[in-house]
Amino acid sequence: MGKLQSKISFHTTKYRADGSVGQTGPAGAPQQHSPAHTDAVTSVAALRPDLCVSGGRDKSVAVSSWRSGAALRRFIGHEREVTKVTSALDSNRVFSASRDKTVKMWELHGASGPSQHFPGHDLVVTGLAVSPDASQLCTGSRDNTVCKWDTETGECLGRAAISRNLVTHLCWVPGEPYVIQTSEDKTTRVWDSRGLQVAHTFPAKQHIQTCCDVSQDGRYCLSSSSGSAGHGAEATLWDLRQTRGRVCEYKGHFQTTTSCVFLPRGPALAPSIATSSSDSTVKVWDQDTAGRG
Repeated sequence: MGKLQSKISFHTTKYRADGSVGQTGPAGAPQQHSPAHTDAVTSVAALRPDLCVSGGRDKSVAVSSWRSGAALRRFIGHEREVTKVTSALDSNRVFSASRDKTVKMWELHGASGPSQHFPGHDLVVTGLAVSPDASQLCTGSRDNTVCKWDTETGECLGRAAISRNLVTHLCWVPGEPYVIQTSEDKTTRVWDSRGLQVAHTFPAKQHIQTCCDVSQDGRYCLSSSSGSAGHGAEATLWDLRQTRGRVCEYKGHFQTTTSCVFLPRGPALAPSIATSSSDSTVKVWDQDTAGRG
């Protein structure tokens, strides 16, 4: 272990929202801000190009500025740790799920309390996906169910249960009525939100699927796997079009890959994805070649 640590460089690069790049570590001290949470951060999501929302073990939800790092609003109302947060991009609505088995909706410019409650799951809520217009919400839980909700009324519009489908993550396909879901049963499912039915199930992997994401053009989805000692821990690219087959795998983490995301594509940049892992690393990959950047 000592030999491995001796080869690690402690000069890292910090990328800021304004496009500037700074060095951290021995080469320079990072800018510091007051923390948005008083305990570990458990989930983070984009709210607007300049804002993000986060949830924590302190039972709170915070809205912060990407640029300054300052917390602008803090919502308190859950009884236990917040497990997931999400929002439709450019929406004023923030959604949070918790170990208290509930989901709550918060208004960015509204009161400090929740504007809507979504009770109904029997165990911790582990998946959240909101439609692009923020009118509908899909939730998933370790109780093996996926539910659909009307965000205005809080009414449950549908509930589907699949044996051993312990939900780990949900995401909505842009411009489509489909929701992607990963599970502890090692599969990635495509749900048709209109009837809350499974439209497609990708071939099962060897390990638990921990997270998923969808490309902005709606053509591909990613899933990430658990693993240990270099076995498993990959991310997988799936085709959502005609073949709906596995396109590529991204291997290189030594422990569970905890999250995966498609990175915004600039005019001169190749499509890229990023993965994070329990091995304390974040890796950026060329989407087409699986080469690491």
